[in-house]
Amino acid sequence: MQLHSLYQVYLKHPMICIDTRKITPGCLFFALKGPNFNGNAFTKEALEKGAQWVIIDEEAYKVSEQCILVDDVLSCLQQLATYHRKQLNIPFIAITGSNGKTTTKELITSVLKTSFKTVATVGNLNNHIGVPLTILSIPLDTEMAIIEMGANHQREIASYCDIALPNYGLINNCGKAHIEGFGGEEGVRKGKGELYDFLIAHEGTIFLNSDLDYLADMSAASKHKITYGSQNANYIAKPIMTNTFIGAAVLNKDAETIIHSNLVGAYNFPNILAAVCIGMHFGIKIDTIKEAIENYQPDNSRSQLTKKGTNTIILDAYNANPSSMKVALENFASMPYEHKIVWLGAMKEMGKDAHKEHQQLIALLNAHPWEQVILVGKEFETTTHPYLWFENTAMAEDYIKKQVIENKTILIKGSRASKMELLFEAIA
Repeated sequence: MQLHSLYQVYLKHPMICIDTRKITPGCLFFALKGPNFNGNAFTKEALEKGAQWVIIDEEAYKVSEQCILVDDVLSCLQQLATYHRKQLNIPFIAITGSNGKTTTKELITSVLKTSFKTVATVGNLNNHIGVPLTILSIPLDTEMAIIEMGANHQREIASYCDIALPNYGLINNCGKAHIEGFGGEEGVRKGKGELYDFLIAHEGTIFLNSDLDYLADMSAASKHKITYGSQNANYIAKPIMTNTFIGAAVLNKDAETIIHSNLVGAYNFPNILAAVCIGMHFGIKIDTIKEAIENYQPDNSRSQLTKKGTNTIILDAYNANPSSMKVALENFASMPYEHKIVWLGAMKEMGKDAHKEHQQLIALLNAHPWEQVILVGKEFETTTHPYLWFENTAMAEDYIKKQVIENKTILIKGSRASKMELLFEAIA
């Protein structure tokens, strides 16, 4: 079947499924393959559960006329997404970065939704499957699209740009993340910078954090930039702290608008300002932007401030790399609390730098007088430190359940693979 013909099928059945446990009657089921599964083998089950059509790439599984045979299911999914993208003459805003891109996406979405029919990446479906699925979830009457792009190696962002064809883009930062795949910090910048490369080549617009000199250097060839930052930018704001929450004092036509947030940590200031910048660029009034940001509640274990009994917990257990660990610890150290406790999970994808980066993290911990520190993960095993260490989260969880923890302020942070949220659940 030609792509145009498949697109006509999609328009009649615009719900895409890739998991037979989540089949929606009337959907298109794409039989994707993975290292440990073959989606073609679920063709019959998908049809029995109500899929209207099943896209397969192995003829042996063509069990009915409702099966559409293609050369490669994943490639077909991606091509179909690009075909659909080309029918949408609207702003497509791509977001990538090492730290905070999902929070930035959620803030921007909250702002744009006040004035436009907006569709954004759900959760962190930001990979080679998630990007096309997001695009294919966008109705034709949508006015704004926001596509989050994650990556851990070179040419990954470039491939997503070829699928999504963004005409706007934002890199919120380039830190020490996925060092193993990118090959060091310069590799991270090169990989994330593939978004700028695409926008420059296609006359797209870059939303640029002017406070980060390296982003200015990376985007130097762009003729279409809209800047935001604490000075010398199109949109200017100053960070303000209210208790533990970060906010922004936004300057607009010689007037100042104070925006509070429910986000913990000064490191979230650029994320707030990005949402302000994009909202104002698209003509949304500052008072509307203020209300949208102030109503945004973080979830999914990202910079969440919560109470449990007499304890105050900062739960930031979705991402951890040397850059995000540093800003989280420094921010926590600056908070006006007593009885501070730190529970850290190991950082992943550090490659040959794993020992060095974890030992440097120990040095950061040593610089502050914490009441207690717990380290979790094999990556800490060879480091030198005076703290409690557990090989895995289950062992740490068992220890915490036996403790009486009262009137403490606890920072819980670690890579997603560390499952540090289990330690939060272990607190009585």
